[in-house]
Amino acid sequence: MYMRQSASAWDLVRDSVRDSVWSSVSFGKVALTLALLVLTCGIAAAQKGEGDLDPTPPKGITTDEIIKRFTTREKEFTEARAHYAYRESVKVQTLEGDTVDGEWQQVFDITFDDKGKKVRTVVFAPQASLQRITMSREDFDDIENDFRFVITADDLPQYDVLYKGQQKQDELDTYVFDIAPKTIEKGKRYFQGKVWVDQQDFQIVKSFGKPVPETHVSKKGHGQENLTPNFTTYREQIDGKYWFPTYAKADEDLNFVNESVRIRQIVKWSDYKQFGSSVRITYNGQELEKPKDAPDAAKNPAEKPAEKPAEKPKQ
Repeated sequence: MYMRQSASAWDLVRDSVRDSVWSSVSFGKVALTLALLVLTCGIAAAQKGEGDLDPTPPKGITTDEIIKRFTTREKEFTEARAHYAYRESVKVQTLEGDTVDGEWQQVFDITFDDKGKKVRTVVFAPQASLQRITMSREDFDDIENDFRFVITADDLPQYDVLYKGQQKQDELDTYVFDIAPKTIEKGKRYFQGKVWVDQQDFQIVKSFGKPVPETHVSKKGHGQENLTPNFTTYREQIDGKYWFPTYAKADEDLNFVNESVRIRQIVKWSDYKQFGSSVRITYNGQELEKPKDAPDAAKNPAEKPAEKPAEKPKQ
C-alpha cells in the first residue's frame, strides 16, 4: 500500500533491479514508423490474447471440484517454489500525465547457501526519487512475499469464490473466478480480485487484484491513508510442472484526499532454478525427484532468507 507523502518519508530501502525485459519491447529513440508498427502489433496481440467471457457452466466437472483442484495445486505450487532460486526486480514510479516524476527500484536474488538456507542478495539499489508518496511497511512486505497472490486449500475457508465463466487466454482455455475475503481480521492481509485457472492443469495462470484492507482518512480527517493499486500478474510454466509468476504490472490513479497520484509498478521474476529439498514436493499427487547434485533447501520454507548487502559496482 502507498501513503501520501508527508513532510519527510523514510529512507526507502536499499534494493533494486537490473531491468530485464519480460517478453516486451523496450522503447528508446526509435523512428516514428517503427513506433507505430510496434503499437499496431501490440494492440493486435492484446485483442488476440483474451477472448470473450463465456458465462456457461463447466461441462463434466462441478465448480466446487474446480475450486478444490486449483486451491490444492496452489498449495503444491507454494511448497515447490520455496525450493527455487530466482531473481526478482521491482520498479515503482509516480507519473504526472505520462512523465515519470519519481521512481524507486529494487533488485535481489534469492539463492541457497551450502547448508540449504535461503539467502537474499541485493543486486541493484539506486537512490530513490519518490516525492509524492511514501512506501509503507505493507509495500515492503509485499516485496518480501513476491507479490504472489495465492489462495491455497488451507486459505479457502477465509474466502468467497464465485465462478464467472470460461475465457480464452492466449492459447489456454481457462475458468474465471472472483475471489474476496469473507471477513477481514485486524493485522491480516487478503487477496481480492479475479483469477484465471487453466482447464488442463487446474493451476492459476493469471490474476488481477490487490491485497486488502486499505486504510482511509476518517470523516473527521483522522488517520493515515494507505492505498494499493490493482496488479495484473501473469504466470509461466516452469520445468513443465508449475505455473510460477513471471510478470506483474499495476498502473492506475490512487485517489488520496488531497491529491490523485498515478502509480505504475512493474515486477519481474526470472532465472528460476530448482534446488534440492529434504521436504517432499508433489505434483498431481506424485512425489517429484530432486536433482542428484542439488543441495538440500531450507527445512523451513517459510523462513525469511538472510540478506547480503549490495555489491559496489566496479568502476
